[in-house]
Amino acid sequence: MIHFVLLIVCAVAIYLSCEWFVNAVEWLGERLNVGKMAVGTILAAFGTALPESVVTLVAVTTGATDEAKNIGVGAAMGGPLALATVAYGVTGAMLLLKRRKDRAAAVLAGAGGPSVDVSPPGGEALGDAKDMKRLAKDQKWFLPIFIVKVALGLVAFAFKPALGVLFFAAYAVYFWREIRSSRADDTGGDEEELEPLKLQPKAASPATWAVVGQTLAALVVIFFAAHFFVKQLDVIGPMLGLSATVTALLLSPIATELPEIMNAVIWVRQGKTRLALANISGAMMIQATVPSGIGLIFTRWHFDGALLWSGLITMAAIVYLLLTMRAHKLTPARLGVAVGFYVVFAVGLIPILS
Repeated sequence: MIHFVLLIVCAVAIYLSCEWFVNAVEWLGERLNVGKMAVGTILAAFGTALPESVVTLVAVTTGATDEAKNIGVGAAMGGPLALATVAYGVTGAMLLLKRRKDRAAAVLAGAGGPSVDVSPPGGEALGDAKDMKRLAKDQKWFLPIFIVKVALGLVAFAFKPALGVLFFAAYAVYFWREIRSSRADDTGGDEEELEPLKLQPKAASPATWAVVGQTLAALVVIFFAAHFFVKQLDVIGPMLGLSATVTALLLSPIATELPEIMNAVIWVRQGKTRLALANISGAMMIQATVPSGIGLIFTRWHFDGALLWSGLITMAAIVYLLLTMRAHKLTPARLGVAVGFYVVFAVGLIPILS
């Protein structure tokens, strides 16, 4: 029972620390003069994905056996899977709930009378053609890199470890492109106004040391709370009759990506949908490159059936999202469908692991 209590405590700690983190990282973006979208794709994504990359690095460099090192390989594959399915699905569900709540409030307040929009809350697209093109661009970056990442797990050759450097280079190019395009295309809109920094709530313009301090402190809490959350799952999984393998492949990826999911939930609640989606796509780019580069350099990077299955499901989810975005038909309901791919992954694991 204590492990279930600790699991809830960790989840609450992650959510609260993410509240402080997204509050601080928006101010950090303002201080660094980066575009609004880069706050999500670069600053927030890098901050929450960095601890996971460190965990992967420790696993592959200190593991005494190939099996221990493969924990890092599993993390490098599980992260993008959870983000492409669960994170997007939860974001879609939160958007549906928020739209229903907003419409109900408008009706109760009599806003617009008979002209109140009563169309289904899941039927309105998430942004205009420009927004869809912007979102699709990240998926088009991610997909070819991820395909190469999976393909390398199916072959063996002498210089494969050296290719890890190319993944770091790919992220460097993405980073440079994001900073430039975000500044050029930044329209801000309803996302321009920043909430007061929680560390200095009465300051119209908080001190830089407070912004940096709050960002780093929140990241430290997120890192340890997420790490402890995973530890509790490792204990609870067998208690529920789940094997260690199933726990590692199904539950641990969701736990490690919980900060990104929480960030998206908070930004959706604040009406900052673009930042929520940008945070997920930016985190996916980091997960597709940095942990992969580390894994290629320090392990054999060889996939078994379960890892290959996770890669195929991730690619299927991204293709679905990319096609929906390019058709300008991405709605909260269609975004929520992404979580169904994770269900397919879970069902497909049964024959693979049996």
